Amino acid sequence: MKKVTFFIILCSCIGLAQESTFKKSLQHQAATIDINYFTGTILEHNSDILHLITGHPEGFIISYNQKTFGNDNWSQFYNYPDYGISMSYQNLQNQYLGENIALYGHYNFYFLKRNLMFRIGQGIAHTSNPYHKERNFRNIAFGSRFMSSTYVMLNYKKENLFKRIGIQAGFSFIHYSNANIKAPNTSINTWAVNVGVNYNLNDTSLLDYQQQEVTTNFAEPIKLNLVVRAGINESDAIGSGQYGFYILSAYADKRLGRKSAIQLGTEVFFSNFLKEWIRYRSIAFPNESVKGDEDYKRIGIFVGHELFINKLSVITQVGYYAYYPVDFEGRTYIRVGMKHYFNKKWFAALTLKSHAAKAEAVELGVGIRL
Repeated sequence: MKKVTFFIILCSCIGLAQESTFKKSLQHQAATIDINYFTGTILEHNSDILHLITGHPEGFIISYNQKTFGNDNWSQFYNYPDYGISMSYQNLQNQYLGENIALYGHYNFYFLKRNLMFRIGQGIAHTSNPYHKERNFRNIAFGSRFMSSTYVMLNYKKENLFKRIGIQAGFSFIHYSNANIKAPNTSINTWAVNVGVNYNLNDTSLLDYQQQEVTTNFAEPIKLNLVVRAGINESDAIGSGQYGFYILSAYADKRLGRKSAIQLGTEVFFSNFLKEWIRYRSIAFPNESVKGDEDYKRIGIFVGHELFINKLSVITQVGYYAYYPVDFEGRTYIRVGMKHYFNKKWFAALTLKSHAAKAEAVELGVGIRL
């Protein structure tokens, strides 16, 4: 009798282990694809682009989305988001702007019992008809063939309405800019309405979202961060040339919990394009305040916030130039972007620095957190 009981218990354990293994395997395979058609309008954020707004842009976005179920140390804190890749095509309905194709990495975040989806994607775009001083001098939006692109999508989404097929609809916002890597760079923003279908690649009806007890205390003492950022950019004067820049940053951060940290720091900007800009302004506009002997360096102080998502984090910083020898786009600046942690100390960063809506540079950085 004892042997029979032991055999039954053993079979039950094997069955539970197989079921657990099967569910974990299915969770890794749980993914969706969706395709959305959109149409909208180019926003007039600058009166100089009026001649580029001649129709209603339209296109489509195709996406692959990997689901999460909480079998990690981050997804349950964000209501089990998806992550994936997107490809978009957009006809800007203007002979000077042409057509854009872009590739993104994205996250989908869910609200209202997972019926409301918010997506944010960041990637690289290619335009078919960039600025050219002879062939396409009217395209002041895209000064280079390749540029960065960001898009956000807010959709009402229902899955599995007919077998594994569902629908979604809502609003999208698409932004293209090369961040002054090359002038001109007025950029284009599209506000659109989208409608689409989604398809589950696997049957996920047997899967449950995991609720794991959190025992880790994520709060940390104040840490010192040292960052070196670099890149190339050009002033707004078309043809003035591309120049390298580098930035040395030092800031203290205080991690408050699983999601957030606050920052306070200072940095020095070595922006070589300003040398040429100062020379150009002093010669072209001799009656203005730029004399030609001003220092091209700037020193800023800033406060910031860091939002942690898996090994990635999103940073937002607002700064003020304490040392500001020449007036260029104003004394306040904004930095937004992403960090990727290789381990607890070392990280890489990709950020955009701007003055209000006017981008100055895309920054590539590497740093250490001590």
